[in-house]
Amino acid sequence: MIREPAVAGQFYPGAKPELFKMVSGLVNKNATQKKALGIVSPHAGFIYSGIVSGAVFSGVKPAASYIVIGPNHTGRGRPFSLMKIGAWLTPFGRIQVNKRLAGDLLKRSRFLQDDPVAHAFEHSVETQIPFVQFVNEGATFVPIILSNAGVDIYREIGNDIAESIKQYPSDVLIVASSDMTHYEQQKIVVDKDKEAINAILELDEEKLLKKIKDFDISMCGYAPVVVMLCAAKKLGAKHAELVKYQTSGDASGDYSAVVGYAGIIVS
Repeated sequence: MIREPAVAGQFYPGAKPELFKMVSGLVNKNATQKKALGIVSPHAGFIYSGIVSGAVFSGVKPAASYIVIGPNHTGRGRPFSLMKIGAWLTPFGRIQVNKRLAGDLLKRSRFLQDDPVAHAFEHSVETQIPFVQFVNEGATFVPIILSNAGVDIYREIGNDIAESIKQYPSDVLIVASSDMTHYEQQKIVVDKDKEAINAILELDEEKLLKKIKDFDISMCGYAPVVVMLCAAKKLGAKHAELVKYQTSGDASGDYSAVVGYAGIIVS
């Protein structure tokens, strides 16, 4: 099964030369890279959030395989969905779904289900793939889409991901795809995002969920971030670093209603 791109030509260039030019300007291949267990990367149009995604992908060593977790914006498919087999197509070419890793996750998890429908038109995973392909053109990946649930479910999914990574013979990086606060004034967005970012930097998923509730933070990918944190800690994570933060206003010049973007490395 080939998953065709849903947002090529919209969120990022639809032709390979233009996409290569854009991504090569966002990713610094000479940057100091660290071995990481997980990252947080935004998923807006590359003209808005690509600088942040490029910075975070620049700062980590490329992995052989990636588990890319995104929120469900479309409402399609099952609540906790992955694709077990097939390939995704971008202007850079095909990237193969890692059927060994995906199959192990399906066997291990009570919640994850094989459901390509959830992925057909969802952009949150797709917008990470050109960066994955650029830093490692031979990489494989597992796409996961998560809907709303309680922390206990997220924690169990995270633990299952960690156990699957432990049995896999090559390096795996977990990518949590999320934008931060949506469509408020710049100062409000920055202040709210600081609360959420600090909880992530403390590797505290419960505190993150509490901050989101207490400060009414419209962070669309909190579920992927919580699952990534749980998995990374199970794998031994002790540290998180904010690599880059900006808002859509930094690209558009309009600070009246912005979206926040954070790039974070967990190691």
